[in-house]
Amino acid sequence: MGRKKKTVDRGILPDPEYNSVVVSKFVNRMMWQGKRSVALRIVHGALDVIKGKSDKEPLEVFLKAVDNIKPVIEVKSRRVGGATYQVPVEIRESRREALGMRWIINAARARAGHSMGERLAAELLDAYNNTGTAFKKKEDTHKMAEANKAFAHYRW
Repeated sequence: MGRKKKTVDRGILPDPEYNSVVVSKFVNRMMWQGKRSVALRIVHGALDVIKGKSDKEPLEVFLKAVDNIKPVIEVKSRRVGGATYQVPVEIRESRREALGMRWIINAARARAGHSMGERLAAELLDAYNNTGTAFKKKEDTHKMAEANKAFAHYRW
């Protein structure tokens, strides 16, 4: 516990082109070594590719894709009497969003092929359609939590 006052969340400015805080958070998570302009170009390029491939609004596809990937429950290790149990716990909203975005970005980086913008667009379209690597990661997390439901009484 810190002795000083609680930290204040200063919020985040919305993306200038799409006027969305979620897109801005995604750009911040995409960023490597403080290169915001590069991350911004990649994300906006991916949304432009989505606009070309899909007949829907790119922001709508993006938001639905992130929403489809957000996990609801995860497992945490809990040590009880010399044994370690995987205890399923619900996730707060901010962590759900962070995990979903991280999984989409990592899946896009792991894809083979073209530019990062095109890989990200493909992963977002897969997430929108409930397929792809990031969606599989979410499903695996939920399956693991379901399998360890018997240890839910160890929640703290």
